[in-house]
Amino acid sequence: MSATVTPFPLRGGPAQVGFERAELTRILDLYGRMVAAGHWKDYAIQLDRDAAVFAAFRRAAERPEFRIEKRPALRNRQGMWALVNESGAVLKRGHDLAPVLAPVERRLMKLVED
Repeated sequence: MSATVTPFPLRGGPAQVGFERAELTRILDLYGRMVAAGHWKDYAIQLDRDAAVFAAFRRAAERPEFRIEKRPALRNRQGMWALVNESGAVLKRGHDLAPVLAPVERRLMKLVED
């Protein structure tokens, strides 16, 4: 008797959204520089069906200071990348990661200068 394995069909795209290696490298590089500046202490990554989220915390027991969200469903509209602040307001949205991270990069420059 031979066994036949039939793959279960996936509907509606991938099971979860994730970060590509270059994207995660860019985000973790910024995170590392913010840790070295003494501003961020912890992070979390959430991978869901419709979004991948990187959250950076000043302290572990509070809401994240910033969330970097990747939502591929918004790719053809305002862009799949978003920078969201502590209160949930979208600070920057775009098609590329670098311009979306620019406000945090500027804040890092101010932290280093002080």
